[in-house]
Order: sequence, then structure tokens, then C-alpha cells
Amino acid sequence: MSGMDLRELECFLVLAEELHFGRAGERLYVSQSRVSQLLRSLEGRIGARLVERTSRRVALTPLGESFRAALRPAYDGLRATVEDARAAARGVEGVLRVGFQGTADGGVMEAIAAFQDRYPACAVEIVEIPFSDPFGAVRRGEVDTAVVLLPVAEPALVVGPVFSRQRQALALSVRHPLAGRAELSAEDLAGCPLVAPAGPAPAYWREAQAPTVTPGGRPVPPGPAVTTLQEGLTLTAANRAGMLLCGPTAEYHGRRDITFVPVTGLPESALGLIRHRDGGTERVRAFARVVAATVR
Repeated sequence: MSGMDLRELECFLVLAEELHFGRAGERLYVSQSRVSQLLRSLEGRIGARLVERTSRRVALTPLGESFRAALRPAYDGLRATVEDARAAARGVEGVLRVGFQGTADGGVMEAIAAFQDRYPACAVEIVEIPFSDPFGAVRRGEVDTAVVLLPVAEPALVVGPVFSRQRQALALSVRHPLAGRAELSAEDLAGCPLVAPAGPAPAYWREAQAPTVTPGGRPVPPGPAVTTLQEGLTLTAANRAGMLLCGPTAEYHGRRDITFVPVTGLPESALGLIRHRDGGTERVRAFARVVAATVR
């Protein structure tokens, strides 16, 4: 460990996530050549290659994979220790930017109010993030943390408290043939086009919000793709398609031209608090603790 530079370790971990020297440099605010220099220095200390680089791709070597797996928790722990010490020295203060999709419901607002009461020196800014881009604002650093619909399978993101696990409901125009039903099964979706999130949301997340097949394998007709929740609700009210929603969102958006019918046979909807893996500040951790204690 003699002369070990923490910047080399940080560079390696970012490069292992991005697998692209240019993007790694952008995240680290250094040049691509500086990323190469830091990597070479680290590999020199270890005595073996950690990354294979060709004109077409960047990939970790087997040693690089095992090194990353062992290094990540140790590095995160070290960062957390430093941040905790800094926070203890100055308290939780500054600005915390919290993103939300579509609706910041009562539970989330209760957590924000509790956080403000506990940490009055830290102001909370609430930012709506696009329905079609649940993870982009956190990745780009536009918000510090965000409440999003699950699932989340992003290597660069950490999922904190998970809450609001509820049965999904299908929003339908009151003119839709299924609107008068007390309950629907997942197989009933085969007769109803579904509003879907547009990109850049990843395909697995879009599929979770608007499945293209029922659990029994029957195809679900494609509906319009939207970028905002309000756009989806407007198309639903116009009887263009149905829209699957989590319980709190359905309750919040009650309106006379839309009805919400519970659906059985689908996974429960759930919300999660996410942050960037490199964004574990004491403000974010303190907010996550409040959410875990406040929202169910």
C-alpha cells in the first residue's frame, strides 16, 4: 500500500462501471489521458492488468473483476467514514435535492417535513423528474436522491428504503368496457392497450410499468408512449388506452373521467429511494433514515 493514491482506486471503480475512458473522465472531471495514466499507475502497483482495452471495447480482466468486487465495499465504507466525520464536524446542512416521479404523495411529503424539522439547517428542494427517464437526473447529478417506481437494476445506483408496496390499479376511461368491473385479472390486460413510458427509461423498467405479455403469455396490445404521467392520464381519459399505476398515484389523481380498477395477478408496485453510488453524502443518508422511519 506504500504510496497508494485513492484517486487511482476511484478512477478504476468509475472505469469499471462505465467501461469507457471518455465517460469515466467526464465523471471524474479529468482528461481521458489522465484516466489512462491513473489506471497504469494502479496496475503497476498491483503487478498485473486490470483492464483490457482494444479499439472496439473496454473490459475488465478476471483479476479486475475480482478486484472490483473486493474493492467496492471497502471504498464505499471509507467514503462513508470520511463523510460522516465531515458531517459530524459541521452538521447536516446545505441543500438536498429530492426528485420524484409524477406525484410526491402524502408519505413522501411527510418524510420531507420530518427531515426539515430534524435538520433545519438543510433546505430541501423538490424536483419532478420525467416519467420516461426515472434514473437520468440522479446519474447526471441534477438531484441528490429520488423516489422512483421499482424495479431498479442500474450498477451506478444504490436503492435505499423501499416502501408503498401495493396492488396495482388499471386507470381506464369511464367509457371503457372494463370500467365497470370491481376487479380485473392480469389476463384481462390482453384486451386493453397500455400506456407505456417512452425512452430513455431502460427496457426492463418500461416492461414492468406496461407489460407486453400477460403472465399467461398472451400479448398485450401496445398503447401510446408518453414522457409524463399527466400525458398518460390525458390519453387514458380520452379512451386511447389504459395505464397501470401504483396505489398512491391512483389515489392522488382521482378524476371524474377516469376510474381505477384493482388488478390481481401482477407483482405489487413499490417505490424506492435511489442515489448515485458516488453520492452517499450525510445529507442523503440522513434523508434515507427519515424515509425508512416515516414511510411504509
